Amino acid sequence: MVSALSPFGSRVTEIIFIFSNLQTLKWQTLNLCQCEPAGVRAATLHLNHIHLLSPSQIKMGCFTFVKLMMVLFNLLIFLGGLTLVALGIWVSVDGSSFLKLLGPFSIQALQVINVGFFCIAIGIVLVLLGLLGCCGAHKESKCLLLTFFSIILIIFIAEVAAGVVALAYASFAEGILRAWATPALQNDYGSEPVVTSTWNTTMTELKCCGFTNYTDFLGSSFEKQTGGSLPPDCCLTRSAPCSPGEAESSNVQGCFQQILETLKKHANIVGGIAAGVGVLELAAMIVSMYLFCHLDGRVS
Repeated sequence: MVSALSPFGSRVTEIIFIFSNLQTLKWQTLNLCQCEPAGVRAATLHLNHIHLLSPSQIKMGCFTFVKLMMVLFNLLIFLGGLTLVALGIWVSVDGSSFLKLLGPFSIQALQVINVGFFCIAIGIVLVLLGLLGCCGAHKESKCLLLTFFSIILIIFIAEVAAGVVALAYASFAEGILRAWATPALQNDYGSEPVVTSTWNTTMTELKCCGFTNYTDFLGSSFEKQTGGSLPPDCCLTRSAPCSPGEAESSNVQGCFQQILETLKKHANIVGGIAAGVGVLELAAMIVSMYLFCHLDGRVS
């Protein structure tokens, strides 16, 4: 019999101990493989209770999302319109305090257009559009949605037509503007305060003379009243008196050509703004028409 204290006996004891541990590990592994983990059972039970959304439920969710976007978008338009109306009223009632914020250049430039009434008019249009869009989407009214779509479409077509005329028929547009501007310079400049102030501001800021050039003032009421003198902006010295001969030698450019060059210089900005407005209008038309076409399916 081998003694447990001998070296050989100690080796036998270690082998028996390792073998018994391996058997225990084997049975534990078999028991784990035969058992279903609690996490797997929970996942199986959870998957058994999942129900797939039906196509009608998916469409309903899309309709609700688009409707919400329509309401929020037109709410922004409505608030923007109210802001413009408030700004226009402020300029009309207390223009001096508003103009102080814009500096001397803007004070003169704002005389060209009555900014107060312009802001009020644009603001009212935006308020009406915002109300139509919000009410049409919220009330799910096909009549209001169609009206909203029609107004946006008319505005979009008018903008595209104006752009095409301005680009492809610049000479035609120039002829129309000249037919309006030349009689005003011949008959009203110097006698009508609004016309005189508008043209003086335009010529001073753009450094131009008349619509085409100094010839627009030849034979005008202003020339007769001043004894043959032209507006100071028609001469390089920009001081009175400005005779026709001096105006001819000065060769000051007309305001129409100056405006065209200014637009060309800022063509990227103008084009970017026009493209952005066009994309917003297209998106508004698409969303409103989507709601209009899917209202029947929602009701049914």
